[in-house]
Amino acid sequence: MKYVDIAATLQTVLGLTSSPVSVSILRTPSDVAACATTHTLLTAHRYCQALMRARRGERVLVTAEGLNCPAAASAFGFRPLPDKLASGEGLVGFGIVQTPEQGRLMFESMTRFAPGEVAGIALAPLAMADRQPDVVVVEGEVEQLMWLLLANLHSTGQRQTASTAVLQATCVDSTVIPFHLGQLNFSFGCYGCREATDMAASEAVIGFPGVALETMVEAVTYLANKAIPRSRAKRVYETLMQGEGQTPCHEG
Repeated sequence: MKYVDIAATLQTVLGLTSSPVSVSILRTPSDVAACATTHTLLTAHRYCQALMRARRGERVLVTAEGLNCPAAASAFGFRPLPDKLASGEGLVGFGIVQTPEQGRLMFESMTRFAPGEVAGIALAPLAMADRQPDVVVVEGEVEQLMWLLLANLHSTGQRQTASTAVLQATCVDSTVIPFHLGQLNFSFGCYGCREATDMAASEAVIGFPGVALETMVEAVTYLANKAIPRSRAKRVYETLMQGEGQTPCHEG
């Protein structure tokens, strides 16, 4: 399938209001230079903001010089984590934790790239991808992302677990972890991305390896035949309300 068709299937079946995003990890300066001819090089952006722009239809490119979130810069190996964040004191200042030790442990366990391992990150709407994504990131309503989790279970049949610190939901949880571990990961969002982007209160984020994309869309298409429309129809709920002589709230 072409990426434009895959993207259309995911958006239509799941009801997404923004595009799934193709994320490419660029290893060399020459890779960055090549992408700069087709992507907008961002300055003074956080990674979650770059992802937001890609969800809304732009091809964008992020490098160490243009990434102004110190936590994300550390996750991609661009710069060391500033001392105040590494010590945990910064999270105390943000009102996220009560003690520096709590914050220190949260950053200490962060999955990250080694220094110099990444030269840049290219992001684009999935329909506009010009290469196989390293990672696909999807933001949407929790119910919409639930079907992606179920689609992933088609491959393994194993219960799904997630890794998150409720920090770095888009950079670490949805990009770095799926890339490094080669498996889907999801997050309810975080302090930073909810403050810095248009992520709605009811939305969450999920990331999975690009090599799994066709398998995922095949499973989503299968779910669309029966499971998704049946669940969304809420007939069991309607029967309950009618049996109790109540009018469902949405009809009141």
